[in-house]
Amino acid sequence: MIIATAGHVDHGKTTLVRALTGVDTDRLPEEKKRGLTIDIGFAYQDIAGTDGADVTLGYVDVPGHERFVKNMLAGVATIDFALLVVAADDGVMPQTEEHLAILGLLGIQHGAVAITKIDRVDPDRVGEVETEVAALLAPTALAGAPMFPVSGEVGTGMDELRQHLEDAARSHADRAVKGHFRLSVDRAFTVPGAGLIVTGAVFSGQVAVGDRLLLAAQDTGEPIEVRVRGLRALDREATVGRAGQRCAINIAGADLHQSLVSRGDWLEAEAVYAPVRKFDARVRVLEAESRPLAHWTPVHLHLAAADVTGRIAVLGERRIMPGEEGLAQLVLDAPIGALFGDRFILRDQSAQRTLAGGGVIDPFPPRRGRARPERLAMLRAMEAQVPAEALTAMVAAANNGVNLVQFRQTRNLTEAESENLRQIEGQVILAASGGDLALSLARWQAVRQDILETLAAWHKKQPEAVGPNDNALRAAMASAPAPVLLAAAIAHLIDQRGIIRDGISLRLPDHAPRPSDADLELWKKVALILEEGGIRPPRVREVAEELRMDPKRLEAFLKRCARQGRLMAVAPNRFFPPSAVWELAEVVERLCAAAPEEGFTAATFKNDTGIGRNVAIEVLEYFDTAGLTKRQGNVRHLRRPAAEVFGDN
Repeated sequence: MIIATAGHVDHGKTTLVRALTGVDTDRLPEEKKRGLTIDIGFAYQDIAGTDGADVTLGYVDVPGHERFVKNMLAGVATIDFALLVVAADDGVMPQTEEHLAILGLLGIQHGAVAITKIDRVDPDRVGEVETEVAALLAPTALAGAPMFPVSGEVGTGMDELRQHLEDAARSHADRAVKGHFRLSVDRAFTVPGAGLIVTGAVFSGQVAVGDRLLLAAQDTGEPIEVRVRGLRALDREATVGRAGQRCAINIAGADLHQSLVSRGDWLEAEAVYAPVRKFDARVRVLEAESRPLAHWTPVHLHLAAADVTGRIAVLGERRIMPGEEGLAQLVLDAPIGALFGDRFILRDQSAQRTLAGGGVIDPFPPRRGRARPERLAMLRAMEAQVPAEALTAMVAAANNGVNLVQFRQTRNLTEAESENLRQIEGQVILAASGGDLALSLARWQAVRQDILETLAAWHKKQPEAVGPNDNALRAAMASAPAPVLLAAAIAHLIDQRGIIRDGISLRLPDHAPRPSDADLELWKKVALILEEGGIRPPRVREVAEELRMDPKRLEAFLKRCARQGRLMAVAPNRFFPPSAVWELAEVVERLCAAAPEEGFTAATFKNDTGIGRNVAIEVLEYFDTAGLTKRQGNVRHLRRPAAEVFGDN
């Protein structure tokens, strides 16, 4: 069981821990010199459990001075029990109240109170302080917590407090070992002969010697691959560390150095590495605040051991009143590791006052529409604690399905833990490129019906054509779904033989377009000429000259071929075989993958393909219109994968 002290500066927290464990947690020279706890300190104590096996109590001693609240927050990020310390001579002080508020915002449910320095006051004063503390605790989760008048210096009352903490530890149930491993780094140091050691609280999962992890380093911006060489759990040599423990882990990796590690980094499994700059959450404002928390207020975000600045975007309403809660998005100045359920604290811009706190709901919010009613409904569905209940509610609310890979990562679920999610009654699973989509049966039936009816209408209007390509189908649908869902639905229907892919076109199984004999004969000649041109086919006039036919008649023929899916009309005077368009689209995807943020220019595309400036411009403008690319000034970015625009190659 991990116990953290809390309370105002100079109320005897460090003395109390020393009296309980015999360990002086003030380890820094500056702390010794000033007699003031500056950083978090640790102490461990072994006791006999009810079954005879040893039980370890871990104490986290936090600073009480207002200047070091951020260090206090790093220490209490994941604890089991709070020991609130109030000096009998001072009574309740500002940091007593702030620390208690922080414990409440972090969801700490269990604790006790130590009334310290009773050797310095009369018994009546001790009673007054107990009454004052009881009133302070009354509206909190620690209401009714037992109080122990003690003197750490003299030893008065220490046996009773010690016995209570030991009893609590013996009855404390270990945290379930679920999810992938995540450790929040709060210290890093080098030990001669061993190398780099990082310490912190294990939020989830377990780790063993020999495991390979990622060090998500904030300062480098890139993860560092490391191997676990050794570890200590609760200050004991161990082969395995798990959720709920404090661990010191000896890590090794290429070019790894202590200077690359900072408080607030994560040591975690690769499956949950996903730093974000914004996330959606439910936020509760402290009742003691004098004014509402307004939209776009600058804040300090404390999550685990990290401290990041940013702003809060209040969703729905434009503010959250004191004592109330609401949905919000945190927009951060630096990336941070955050997953569903992680608790956090918000302090003001100057980091002088605690404003609010809450829990992460969605670390991967959509780029746009964060405050739309349908998005708010989705966030409320996502709040369910049980994954199966959350997924059921999300599927019911999601028009475009729920990405199961993203859901699993958001919830930090292993494959074994998420397997049952695919068996939920009333949902359909569609395979998609970015992760399978879970869709309600009703929504699937509506999408399926819309696709089939759109194809039927297309065939009736253009009986000589094979059918539309994927992008044209989406444009013709009455209520088109998101491109990723449409691509998944098309693939599912093709697999079930509900529709047929014919080249780049889609058609119903009973539709059989039949070009005239003359068109078929002409097509053989035209196809040879265009295919010889590769990714730079000749213009209509050039083809007409080679065939010695009227350019207008040839253009009308080529347009019929485009409707039949044999060609793609890239420009009024140039038609491309589908294979050539796919080859050029793959160049676009490669250029965008090489520079996802910078994008690419027409000159880069021309040089890579060698097709000439005018043809390159025509092709890129066609890709803009088709939805493959998006132009911003002289630069283009990938809008959607080629498979979603043109269908599978």
